[in-house]
Amino acid sequence: MSLSTQPANAAAPTRTDSPVLDVVVPVYNEEIDLEPCVRRLHAYLSASFPYRFRITIADNASTDSTPAVAGRLAYELPEVASVRLAEKGRGRALKYVWTQSDAPVLAYMDVDLSTDLGALLPLVAPLISGHSDLAIGSRLARGSRVVRGAKREFISRSYNLILRSTLLARFSDAQCGFKAIRSDVAARLLPMVEDTGWFFDTEMLVLAERAGLRIHEVPVDWVDDPDSRVDIVSTAVADLKGIVRLLRAFGSGRLPLATLRDQLGRDPLPVAGVPAGLTGQLIRFAAVGVASTLAYLALYALLRQGMGPQWANFVALLLTAVANTAANRRLTFGVRGNDSVWRHQTQGLIVFGIGLALTSGALAVLSALHSAPPKPVELAVLIAANLLATAVRFLLLRIWVFRSRPPAEATA
Repeated sequence: MSLSTQPANAAAPTRTDSPVLDVVVPVYNEEIDLEPCVRRLHAYLSASFPYRFRITIADNASTDSTPAVAGRLAYELPEVASVRLAEKGRGRALKYVWTQSDAPVLAYMDVDLSTDLGALLPLVAPLISGHSDLAIGSRLARGSRVVRGAKREFISRSYNLILRSTLLARFSDAQCGFKAIRSDVAARLLPMVEDTGWFFDTEMLVLAERAGLRIHEVPVDWVDDPDSRVDIVSTAVADLKGIVRLLRAFGSGRLPLATLRDQLGRDPLPVAGVPAGLTGQLIRFAAVGVASTLAYLALYALLRQGMGPQWANFVALLLTAVANTAANRRLTFGVRGNDSVWRHQTQGLIVFGIGLALTSGALAVLSALHSAPPKPVELAVLIAANLLATAVRFLLLRIWVFRSRPPAEATA
């Protein structure tokens, strides 16, 4: 079956025998490898996959005979469809086909079939069952077996290290060409993905992770294709630009991840004995507060040995305030992901300023009453001032910093 993308916004034809899985194979000038790879994939799925499937060849504006090969395969094999796009871009092809597909589970793999097909069912099974939202094949996960040169191994590990250090990504392999997503998740997530090239995978995974979606990783057996046409330098530059763009978007809070999280995200599991609502927030806030107070007192006592009480108080309170805001953000008020984190920290520092005024004011009053107060008295005054500052902090965090926002405001 052959489909056309002209015009690009045309609706895909409906089918009464919709497949469970739609595997997209994006290609550009693959007239030699396309037919044997698609026939191999089709044979494997026909023999081993227990559900109805479709293979969609997504041609990225090829200039050779790839479209003709794709058309012939779609004609000869009933489970194969072909789509031709007027512009290049793996991300563009995946986004188009996935948003047009009628299958509940969507996947893609590289045409060279570098990943062993035995990992396909473990990849999509958690999505079919509803256990997970996305699934990725990982060449860096424990249990994977990879054959590739030292140069590509170094580049792959370096790229994932950059993702972990800049975007705080927790998945292990962003660029393995072996991924799947549920269609309901794709319908809400993909409109936020801007990249149309190789960074598409990374952007999709980072946004999914920030939205609280569950990403399932499958260790794969993977053999490098020595004839790969990926331009490593240009791809690396584009990826770095994509990372910078995402950092700016997260810093500005312009992505409506809170709305996506409300629609698709998984709420934290309830903890036995810890009530929800205000009571639960107070309990968690108190636990974080106790830890913060102990850390503050330890820091203050340590810093007091080398500086005056006001500076020791300032530094100790600043450090613990930043950690306290981060802990309360996640644990007390259940804010997940890193969108709006800079705004929350900025507002937290304002709250810190109020706490600093209370504790510094208490020290100033103590100094006015006693020129050289004993250390135990000084600590007792600080504890009392910190208790007051803690109460004020909880109220401000709850009604201002982490207050629930209606969808219209959250997506503004």
